Amino acid sequence: MSRILIAEDEARIASFIEKGLLREGFTTETASDGESAALLAESGRFDLVILDIGLPELDGFSVLRRLRARGVSLPIVILTARDEVSDIVAGLEGGADDYVRKPFAFDELLARIRLRLREPGSAEDDVLRAGGVELDLRRRRAVVEGRAVDLTAREFALAEMFVRHPEQVLTREQLLSRVWGFDFDPGSNVVDVYVRYLRRKLGEGRIETVRGVGYRLRDRASA
Repeated sequence: MSRILIAEDEARIASFIEKGLLREGFTTETASDGESAALLAESGRFDLVILDIGLPELDGFSVLRRLRARGVSLPIVILTARDEVSDIVAGLEGGADDYVRKPFAFDELLARIRLRLREPGSAEDDVLRAGGVELDLRRRRAVVEGRAVDLTAREFALAEMFVRHPEQVLTREQLLSRVWGFDFDPGSNVVDVYVRYLRRKLGEGRIETVRGVGYRLRDRASA
């Protein structure tokens, strides 16, 4: 079981990430400032660090430089609210393995975590298949019964949720939280809108409406 350090000073975001990772079977610990984050990351007890750039005491860049200078090689995914390309480049050049911009959807962060934790050379988890849909997570490509389908980033994230959980009813609230992230509006109809988009692209019969609950992907391969 992988152990993940969440270095984030905004309690709401840290809680959002922690709850999602616990659901996925990870073990987590949180740090709300850069000094604590650095000490914990240096302990050797973690498999990956989620590192916010805007930490107090030591900012994320300083934590990153310190860890790499001291030979800590575990994967680090930085979180940033900054849009400047130079900040993202600085993080990657400073030793970060990946980055996610705030606000973010949990599934985007989860995909990046899984990619960084994967053993080198193991590619079987790069491609998901269910219900006649094939998703290449590394290349962000979708194929339906041999036909390439062009999906937007949000459509791909929603499709990934369905393909990871075939025949499971997913509520609108689950889909909002996992695909649209911690800033979602619980009264929004955006899930219904994007399910319609997916049906047009993947095929009308693949995603079934469960009245009053949510949606599920019909896994024809197991039917």
